[in-house]
Amino acid sequence: MNFRQFAINNVVRNKRIYLAHFLSSTFSVMIFFTYALLLFHPDLKDGLKGSSETVTMLANQGFMIAEIIIFIFSFLFLLYSVGSFLKTRKKEFGIFLIIGMTRKQMNRLLFMENMCIGIAAIAAGVGLGMIFGKLILLICGSLLAVENSLRFYFPLKAIALTAVAFLILFAVIALSSSLLIRKGTLIDLVKSEEKPKPEPKASRLLAFLSVLLIGGGYAGVFTFVWVTYSFPLLLGSVIMVIAGTYLLFTQLSVYVIRALKRNQRLFFRKTNVLFLSELTYRMKDNAVMFFMVSVISASAFTGIGTMLAIADPGLSSMTNPYAFTYTNSWDTPEAEGDIRQIEETLVDHEVPYVKGSYTQLYENNTGSNIIKLSEYNHLAKALGYEERTLDTENGAFMTPSNLTARKELRKQVEQGFSPTQVDLEVENYHQQVQLSPPATEIVIPVDFKVDIYVISDELFEKMKRAYNEFLDLSEDYYSNKMTQFVVEDWMGTRAFAPELVNSIQDQPRTKGYFMFSALVVDWLNSKQTNGIILILSGLIGIVFFTFAASFTYFRLYADLERDEAQYRMIGKMGLSRPELRKIVTQQLLLMFFLPLLIALIHSSVAFVALQQLVDFSVMGYSLRIFFVFATMQILFFALVRWRYLRHMYSKLI
Repeated sequence: MNFRQFAINNVVRNKRIYLAHFLSSTFSVMIFFTYALLLFHPDLKDGLKGSSETVTMLANQGFMIAEIIIFIFSFLFLLYSVGSFLKTRKKEFGIFLIIGMTRKQMNRLLFMENMCIGIAAIAAGVGLGMIFGKLILLICGSLLAVENSLRFYFPLKAIALTAVAFLILFAVIALSSSLLIRKGTLIDLVKSEEKPKPEPKASRLLAFLSVLLIGGGYAGVFTFVWVTYSFPLLLGSVIMVIAGTYLLFTQLSVYVIRALKRNQRLFFRKTNVLFLSELTYRMKDNAVMFFMVSVISASAFTGIGTMLAIADPGLSSMTNPYAFTYTNSWDTPEAEGDIRQIEETLVDHEVPYVKGSYTQLYENNTGSNIIKLSEYNHLAKALGYEERTLDTENGAFMTPSNLTARKELRKQVEQGFSPTQVDLEVENYHQQVQLSPPATEIVIPVDFKVDIYVISDELFEKMKRAYNEFLDLSEDYYSNKMTQFVVEDWMGTRAFAPELVNSIQDQPRTKGYFMFSALVVDWLNSKQTNGIILILSGLIGIVFFTFAASFTYFRLYADLERDEAQYRMIGKMGLSRPELRKIVTQQLLLMFFLPLLIALIHSSVAFVALQQLVDFSVMGYSLRIFFVFATMQILFFALVRWRYLRHMYSKLI
């Protein structure tokens, strides 16, 4: 048997230990390859049909940044996992030195073992990426709202980039592995497993501080929502929650377990003496890992859920209910031609529509918009909303401009609206109007927060006449005229809307200004932007989740030989299989699900606070994301528990 065969046999002999390392490495390679597959995809490289240059740039730069993030965290994770495995093999290395192996030969052995696993992981990761490549492109195409999805291609550049990057990564880790066991004498290596661990201790002050920091952080978040929009306050609150979470796992958890152990009735009840004693060490050893999993999971749940909610077509229609919006400042032949072209296009594609328009004036003191009642009612009727009336010429009511304003006006109606008077001034014309209860649906959409008043036609004409006379303007001038097109199935305009927008925007103008937008194009850009962010955050979140689950596996199996000896000894004293199963299940439940529970609590607070700021639901989407991650965790828990118990049963006498 030559040295290379000896190294390969070492990997095979330790397959139980190296299995999680190999699978996690394979998954890292697969995700890196997936990003490379998207990075070099012709449709994304050249720009998606109907998308803006910003979306294309975001996709290219985002996938490149994601590659770098995956590479860096893969290096740190794999270095940690190799270190964990080497610690469990210190006795084996000591024996190698006793029988005459030199340090140089041991370093060569470690290098060959790591490269063996690395090359196998690269081949398996790229192979799985190719197998699932079409499915991945279908999913990404759906998230990016690409018609006919993203086509499959042979990713030669992606394969080359992945292979070269991870060969370098595994080579650096293999060279670094020898440094991880260089410290310590021969006797330290041989007796490494015999060294007892000191009993974990916790500070009562720091344990109390963890609760104080998390509670204070939650309070700061709700203060930001209800009292003052201070972003330094929000940032400080988030930092407090993160610091409190770290102390929760490193101090509070150990302190609570030690307090439970002091309760003799509880501690000496059945198998609690074994469960609590072992749990103290497991919590302390895994505290940093639990902290990272909780913070990353909470960020992933909140971010992915919010992105899914923002990309919902229903939100776009709530914000702007019009399929097409044309804005101009003069009644010019070009403007009339543009509107006629929009109508002809809708007719040619057999799309039923209702057209409406309105002009607006601006109040001198507040910059509020003033709209004519008849124009408001025409648009409201087209949208299926209630038409309004005014009792007097000097009557008025407010209408929401966006979701935030709608929420405020609905609150006024629910609390009981009291009629008030408001002074409106347009140039040198001043009029006091009587406000009636506001409208509660968006008929006049505006991107920013602004008050909109709907007044009688008679009063509006007086104000407009005064405005034109004051500025010496002609009757065909409009400071802002909006022509809206209501289409029930606005998603169906995707087939022709981008070309129509480009056609109108490319036409020359001789007078005034104009703007033209299509709801489906705006939604498509938003959907693709959020889809790219979702792909980036989602896949990175899955990688972090896999790393976290593997960390748990590493920590569990790093102490496997010690656990075997411990349970074998206790088994001689009468520990039964059901009792062993109960102890192991309780410990694994806390190790696997305590971080997710803390992440869910943090996310729930974030969602409740976020819900106060917006008028659309984000909770449902994030619950789905949490359900997916929880399901994956449950499956992994069941697999690890089954393997661990099966191994322990074989050692139990």
